[in-house]
Amino acid sequence: MLILTRDELASRARAVKLVISDNDGVFTDTGVYYSERGEEMKRYSIRDGMGVERLRDAGIDTGIMTGEVSPSIMKRAEKLGIKRLYLGVKDKVAMLEKVVAETGLDLHELAYIGDDVNDVGILCEISQAGLTGCPGDATFFVEPLVHFRAKANGGYGAFRDFAEWLIDLRAS
Repeated sequence: MLILTRDELASRARAVKLVISDNDGVFTDTGVYYSERGEEMKRYSIRDGMGVERLRDAGIDTGIMTGEVSPSIMKRAEKLGIKRLYLGVKDKVAMLEKVVAETGLDLHELAYIGDDVNDVGILCEISQAGLTGCPGDATFFVEPLVHFRAKANGGYGAFRDFAEWLIDLRAS
């Protein structure tokens, strides 16, 4: 894990204007139900949805960036009022450049939570100036690149843990 003082973390947290999250493994528990028609359902935590709302109330926007293109992600984002939805992203670093250009934000104004090897590049980029996190059950690839490891696993409140950590830091 990346180690910063509480003051450094708080300073970074106060600058955050957008939290971007991976979907599978953060908002979901990595499970998916398949039938003969294909993908049917993914499980989402209501607590993570409250994390999105709490960030919004704190003046922080949220987005989802994922390699998947799934109707369930679109429905969940719609329900949570997440407008920054980046689907089918194979190169998250390249998409990060587009997000920065689109929003006018700098890297120090971003936070990212991810759980697996496909998040390594974007975690490396954002961790230098912004804040990064991972679920409690994230793969070993991401742990050296994050400032925060949630107690909760993906799909069971990991995003909420990250949101509350950011909100708490901003208040200190």
